[in-house]
Amino acid sequence: MGHGPTHDEDDNSVSRRTFVRAAGASSIAVGLAGCSGGGNNSGGGTDTATGTPISTEPPSEDITVKIGADSLFKNNADAIEQTLHEDGGLPDNISLEVIAGSFESGDRQAKYQQLLNAGQQEPTLLMMDNGWTIPFIARNQLANLDNVLPDSITSTVREDYFQSMVATASGQDGSLYGIPLFAAFPTVQYRKDLFREAGYSDSDFETWATEPMQWKQFSEMVAQVRDETGTEMGFNWQGKNYVGLACCDFVEFMGSWGGSYFGEFSNLFGPVGDRPVTVDEEQVVNAVRMMRTFIYGQDDPEALSDFTQCSPANVVSFTEEPSRKPFTNGNAVALRNWPYSININAKEKNFGTDLGAMPIPYHTPASESPYGPEIGGSTSALGGWHLTLNPNSTDQQKQAAVQVFSALQNDQVRLNIFETVGWIPPIPDLVNSSQAQELEPLGRYVDTLKVAGENSVPRPVTAVWPSQSSKVSEEVNASLRQEKTPTEALSSLKETLVALEKQG
Repeated sequence: MGHGPTHDEDDNSVSRRTFVRAAGASSIAVGLAGCSGGGNNSGGGTDTATGTPISTEPPSEDITVKIGADSLFKNNADAIEQTLHEDGGLPDNISLEVIAGSFESGDRQAKYQQLLNAGQQEPTLLMMDNGWTIPFIARNQLANLDNVLPDSITSTVREDYFQSMVATASGQDGSLYGIPLFAAFPTVQYRKDLFREAGYSDSDFETWATEPMQWKQFSEMVAQVRDETGTEMGFNWQGKNYVGLACCDFVEFMGSWGGSYFGEFSNLFGPVGDRPVTVDEEQVVNAVRMMRTFIYGQDDPEALSDFTQCSPANVVSFTEEPSRKPFTNGNAVALRNWPYSININAKEKNFGTDLGAMPIPYHTPASESPYGPEIGGSTSALGGWHLTLNPNSTDQQKQAAVQVFSALQNDQVRLNIFETVGWIPPIPDLVNSSQAQELEPLGRYVDTLKVAGENSVPRPVTAVWPSQSSKVSEEVNASLRQEKTPTEALSSLKETLVALEKQG
């Protein structure tokens, strides 16, 4: 679910905490995305895909901008369009039409590739996962925004946004091809009401909000609460053979044991073919053994004795929404998911203030990890999406799209979208602002999200990652289904990754 520039030189070792900070992090943007020069145009520019000058003046006639996005965007399209008009100054003659694709990221990636390969003019704007925007950039399938947007916008994005997000929307020469729409850091949500019933109190919840706990304690507690309250499911997460397992859940389980795909944090971004493949190491094998213990308990021949069965068997086929719905419906104790689902579950009609959230638990502290301090301890996969421009759209459509990008830069627009949809602004200062903390219901969880953000790890964004990620999810899922032992699955995975590295 991702891909990024490769390098001939070694990256500077960058801590993941620095990686997600915007201020003073221009060296990271350079390390990941070549030089970070801004666009020089202030009024208009040339779209490199077509060579046609783009006007940044608002179009004079009524026009509808089509946006390829997900069901969440579509379900909230009226509210998003309203704040773009009222707070962002989007001209009244521009309206939005959201074309919702699959909620599964990989399906939309394939769909966009088809329509861009075919040179289709619409949708004009495409919502793209930060983990796979760069393959489109590498294939010259997106408009270079440095040639389309005013310098005031592109320089703000480079200076004020999460650098980790900007890097995944940039070409190797540092050109900008996407505006980060939102950042996402997963957490574990849980039912405070059920935990209270099992004897836990508010002081526990307060501690858990910002201090990651260990998996051993977590699995015992969830199983205890599930059993004592008669709840059907314990801890739901996403273990299906799909793009999210490789980029996200497995990155977290593996990282929380001090394991990694490619050793040191700095190897995540390359150089491809010249970095170790470390997926068969003991700590990674143990991470998969723990995942299986969560599902099958001590009946599993690969079970680890320190952990308790706490997850339903269905996790091997769960993606985000199938894992969320049983939780929202009251049939699960805890859920690993993205902020959008906190926004749903914390609504008064669901759990209100009875919804708790905690950073992802861990097994191996970063200080004891072979690849610490950047790998190890509580680990959250870096998620988030960009808005990109279809270079095949008409000039009139692009003109209108520039106005949408411009309206999106307004802080109030970003905060309204955060409140309505649960999309974290991709701007650290805005996330940390008092306005963000006052928003209902997500403001209550900003402190937990901040810890998750500080402990976030991006997927290995290189040219070969799209082909590698499908093999990761295939092998890990096969082991979760007990079709292969963790050692067999990860040894086979290592061979495949090494072969793909050589081809890369």
